[in-house]
Amino acid sequence: MVLRADYADGREYNEALATEFRANGGVTTGDWEGKRLLIITTTGSKSGNEHMTPLGFSMDGDRYVISAANGGAPKHPAWYHNLVANPIVTVEVGPETFQARAIVSEGADRDRLVVERSKSNPAFIRNQERAGSRQIPLVWLERI
Repeated sequence: MVLRADYADGREYNEALATEFRANGGVTTGDWEGKRLLIITTTGSKSGNEHMTPLGFSMDGDRYVISAANGGAPKHPAWYHNLVANPIVTVEVGPETFQARAIVSEGADRDRLVVERSKSNPAFIRNQERAGSRQIPLVWLERI
């Protein structure tokens, strides 16, 4: 299955990507081929329902780092609001699944992560420019 971001529905795309990811031990094709991908499952801040989102990541020591870029949209993505309200999340990386605590970086820590993320992911810079005055949150996922 070759996945491309040409799905009309973002949820449909995420479901197809997650299906491929899970069927192949974290290996994907199409837009995500050769890139670092994880799946985060959050608990809805309002609904209490579980929500699954595939995301790119980088590493900071033994912690995973994700960015709430939302493609540079003016608002944070729903998954970010969910993990702020309920910071215990489920993470899938490769064939492994584990619980983690989401910690939003701030101050000098965030500044350092922005530099690192910008080096490893040029799209981060583009998304921050698109986001305008919205500062894109960078979140550590710390294994519990």
